[in-house]
Amino acid sequence: MPVPSAPTISVSGWGRTAPTTARLLRPTSYEEAAAAVREAGGRGAIARGLGRAYGDAAQNAGGAVLDMTALDRIHEIDAVNGLVVCDAGVSLHRLMEVLLPLGWFVPVTPGTRYVTVGGAIGADIHGKNHHVSGAFSRHVRAVELLTGDGETRLVTPEDEPELFWATAGGMGLTGVILAATLQLLPVQTSLMSVDTERAADLDDLMARLTADDDHYRYSVAWIDLLARGARTGRAVLTRGDHAPLDALPARSRARTAPLAFRPLRLPAAPRFVPDGLLGRTSVGLFNEFWYRRAPRMRRGELQRLSAFFHPLDGLPHWNRIYGRSGFVQYQFVVGRGQEETLRQIVRRLSTRGCPSFLAVLKRFGEGDPGWLSFPMAGWTLALDIPASMPGLGRFLDELDDVVACAGGRVYLAKDARLRPELVARMYPRLDEFRALRAAYDPRGAITSDLARRLAL
Repeated sequence: MPVPSAPTISVSGWGRTAPTTARLLRPTSYEEAAAAVREAGGRGAIARGLGRAYGDAAQNAGGAVLDMTALDRIHEIDAVNGLVVCDAGVSLHRLMEVLLPLGWFVPVTPGTRYVTVGGAIGADIHGKNHHVSGAFSRHVRAVELLTGDGETRLVTPEDEPELFWATAGGMGLTGVILAATLQLLPVQTSLMSVDTERAADLDDLMARLTADDDHYRYSVAWIDLLARGARTGRAVLTRGDHAPLDALPARSRARTAPLAFRPLRLPAAPRFVPDGLLGRTSVGLFNEFWYRRAPRMRRGELQRLSAFFHPLDGLPHWNRIYGRSGFVQYQFVVGRGQEETLRQIVRRLSTRGCPSFLAVLKRFGEGDPGWLSFPMAGWTLALDIPASMPGLGRFLDELDDVVACAGGRVYLAKDARLRPELVARMYPRLDEFRALRAAYDPRGAITSDLARRLAL
């Protein structure tokens, strides 16, 4: 089957900081995807979903980018055992639309539901429930994978563990994921029962997370990174679980349709926003308001799934609010016993005055088997910073060094600037990953800007 015509376009990550030009292909069948990989040329090809990787993971300068969103079929649902077989281009949003009315939910979701199943596996996404459920690929039972040698393989963690766990978190570099089988989570309603409380500072926050997190399926904390002095690291802690049917008020609308999926949607963000809108003053005012409006302690509030998991999805193209220069999403993890490292980084962010209104702290459970999977047992902090902030590159390089010295790592799905010499220190199975890539893709047909920049 011939490769479809391929326009040349500019492609960037969600942060919009490092655009490159590539030929865009949109396969509508597995055969077209295979043809695209076979005929990719010297610069190779990389699969791309809905473009929510913040950096350059789904870009391929001078080569081909495979838009997988046309492969969006749900092939089979086992509503008794909670299994779904679907194409890699199916979004988590679509799965929720179809599966929630049947009493099933995706096992792991990040802060957006507009990611594809293929992207979720490639980045081995994590969510607010990592301390309970691990990352996404722990719930994947099989993957149909088109490798760079032109073969399509059904890969399971039992039959081909090396290829499976190199693919989980492998940033799409072991091949093009065509389809997957997922194990789902049973739920009784589409609402969440949520506890919210304020923490006075970072030590108070970590103490609450350590003491009580195991009582909740989901847990996340928003941190005010502009607060200083005794207030450094003050936070709003939000935890909860899927609400059971008997938690819904009698005679409420929710009682009549307990599994209805009703996401909120606002008008799209303006197309053009000037740089500097999100500076220290504006973000400082927002952070003060957000912290003060949060309750000191509130138990059992019922919230929509979309409000609890994906509040920013209600504002289409919210990444535009950072202006033309875009923004950097920086996420790192340090292990248990490295709490002082976390304190040091938060203090440095506070002293530097990083204008971040999307800073979140989570406590990870045990690390995942994926060779390049990001989570490890410990603490992860994610924050957004306008790319126009003076001296940002050098400042983040310094944080990278602190993270690496503490045995931590930076999340590749959000990266567009990490120095290659740090990757092997952060990901100790990198050499094995490189060897496996070479074995399954001797021509180097599958590659990306991320792969070339970090020599993956």
